[in-house]
Amino acid sequence: MLAAASAVAFGLTTPAIAWASRDAGALTTAALLYAGAALAALAMHLGRRSAGAPLQRSDIPRIVLVAIVGAAVAPVCLAWGLARAGATAGSLVLNFEAVLTVLLAWWIYREPLGRRVLLAVAIMAGAGVMLVLDSSSRSETGLAGALVVTAATLAWAIDNTLTRPLAQRDPLQVIVAKGALGATLTATIAILRGEPLPSVMTIAVLVACGATGYGISLRLYLVAQRKIGAARTGSVFALAPFVGAAVAFALGDRDASLLTALAAGGFAVGVYLHVSEKHGHEHAHEPSDHEHAHRHDDGHHDHAHDPPVIGEHTHRHSHSRLVHAHDHAPDVHHEHSH
Repeated sequence: MLAAASAVAFGLTTPAIAWASRDAGALTTAALLYAGAALAALAMHLGRRSAGAPLQRSDIPRIVLVAIVGAAVAPVCLAWGLARAGATAGSLVLNFEAVLTVLLAWWIYREPLGRRVLLAVAIMAGAGVMLVLDSSSRSETGLAGALVVTAATLAWAIDNTLTRPLAQRDPLQVIVAKGALGATLTATIAILRGEPLPSVMTIAVLVACGATGYGISLRLYLVAQRKIGAARTGSVFALAPFVGAAVAFALGDRDASLLTALAAGGFAVGVYLHVSEKHGHEHAHEPSDHEHAHRHDDGHHDHAHDPPVIGEHTHRHSHSRLVHAHDHAPDVHHEHSH
């Protein structure tokens, strides 16, 4: 549900970004989006207790990489590509992010992939190819836009994979750091390149899109990733392009063909296969000592507090060896091999 809510928040902004990017350069668009994300995260952080371990000095290199790839390269490619591919087709091409995130999570973290997931990845990859072919049949500009949006999905898939070890950190701290660094980088390059400043209305729309689709959405995404892993969070997040395409269609972007409809159907089947997958078997938890947000009703945290603590909280704690069987996802307690 967290991943689905994140997808809706992100998907709703795609048509608005496609409209706003006609008045703003790609670098300026990226800067305003992640400035909005950082401001939203900062506002949510004020007066709230931490929802995870604080960022550490050792996290700085990873945060910098995430900011460059996910908060600079990806949104620049998205803004440039959407302006040429169109909001409907461009939104659906974003489904490639789920496919690439699943593959990277398997390759780097060895997150298990069952037959249903592999079938879903194959179907969604085929649907993405159909969209690119459809865009190329309409115009060379449409093809270029679809390919650049695909590049954005690769950048965000790398971002999702790099962010996985940060899932146990306070998500708002991660968003503020990532957004501020990304916005500063893209804004600096935009100024050096002489990109014109867009209208006040465009600035307001992009900052609002950033706060919703890149601030609130990313907070939900990080919390979901901590619970079900990078691959499955990315899979559920594939709902976002459908939300964006539906909004674009409702707003009058009817530049869609039968091939686009078939691709949308393929993506829908892929998302269903991902979401409905179950994974359970007997497994062992080795002794460990770590810090992350947790509850005492999840079957893995039975240590005592005086006075008792109810709800999610964060502190360093220890686990004894435990062997049991239940349905699970590759979260921080289920990174065992298969």
